[in-house]
Amino acid sequence: MTDNQLKTGTTTIGIVFKDGVIIATEHRATMGNIIAHKDVRKLFKVDDNLGLTVAGLVGDAQILARYIKAEVELYKLKKGTPMSVKAASTLLSNIMRGGGGAYGYYYVGLIMGGLDSTGGHVYSLDAAGGSIRDEYVSVGSGSTFAYGVLEDHYELNMTEDEAIDLAIRALNAAMRRDSASGDGYAVAVINKEGFRELSAEEALERAKAMKLMVGYAKHV
Repeated sequence: MTDNQLKTGTTTIGIVFKDGVIIATEHRATMGNIIAHKDVRKLFKVDDNLGLTVAGLVGDAQILARYIKAEVELYKLKKGTPMSVKAASTLLSNIMRGGGGAYGYYYVGLIMGGLDSTGGHVYSLDAAGGSIRDEYVSVGSGSTFAYGVLEDHYELNMTEDEAIDLAIRALNAAMRRDSASGDGYAVAVINKEGFRELSAEEALERAKAMKLMVGYAKHV
């Protein structure tokens, strides 16, 4: 990959909680060693019950987000019911497996999360078209740091507040150590009420309440 390709670098997270799922990421995009943008959208609403996070080449990621959103909308118009999380993940992985993108394949790692009649689910999708479900997942250059927090603190049947705070805590760990991750939190909740993205102010207040000071030096 050449340095002139705009990459999201990225830490992305998906968490299943008692009543739905949390998907989360941050805002930084890099071009080689340069921080190219500090407010890149890597979290997308696909439908009221579905959301997507993206890592990898920005162009490839944006194209795939548009593809799946259109396909889900068409499905809902034809069937009169929302697409399940598994079906949306399988469809998107099949699109990726079919090839395309800047290199003849999509240089991305994705998380599909959502709620359907069988509960909340998160899937990690890779560039080869793999689709793997788990209770929590992280994709991107900062995922190793995020997984350290998720492995230590995740519990089945977490409340919504607990899951939101865990996502922010895991993002914070990655943002402190991964140079390609940073510049704020993007967090969304998907539950029976639908898709809700937290405001930047709400996410920052939660981080401060947990004494997570991203971007600021700690003084003893």
